[in-house]
Amino acid sequence: MSKDAETRRAPLLERVVEWTIYTSRWLMAPVYLGLIAALGILIVTFFRELYLQVPHVLGMDETDIILLVLTLVDLSLAGNLVLIILFTGYESFVSKIESAHKDRDRPDWMGTLDFSGLKIKLIASIVAISGIHLLKIFMNLTNYTEAQLRWYVIIHVTFIFSGVAVAAMDWLEEKAHEVNARYDRD
Repeated sequence: MSKDAETRRAPLLERVVEWTIYTSRWLMAPVYLGLIAALGILIVTFFRELYLQVPHVLGMDETDIILLVLTLVDLSLAGNLVLIILFTGYESFVSKIESAHKDRDRPDWMGTLDFSGLKIKLIASIVAISGIHLLKIFMNLTNYTEAQLRWYVIIHVTFIFSGVAVAAMDWLEEKAHEVNARYDRD
């Protein structure tokens, strides 16, 4: 084989490999469709809670009402978390959502949240959900042992520590980029 033929074939092979890698991002699309199904499950669960608990509201004491509200808030936060991951993940890794970019009701963060911002929102949501769960547990202390309570607190504190660590790493990375940019200009 001549050197010219080999040179022409290498870029073709390279283009095919790169095209395959680039289009493989669409393999994630079914995952995002699955997240839509997960959102549907959260909605069904939310309304099931309402359906089951509303008839008993007049007979509930204050603690039970607060527990119901915290459960609904918890489900709402989980739904928001799914939406953030769905929108940001799809737009960051698969494709822009053109219909959303033309919609006047488009959320401000959509299309501007990068992977770093997604990590921060994700950990903040997890900490909030964990905090609400912990509050529900504290409202119902008699149902838990001391060891269970200790583990719930340890897990919650671990989530908080993880969030602070992720934020600190992102802040350090941002500062390093600023220093490198100044160094490159000089």
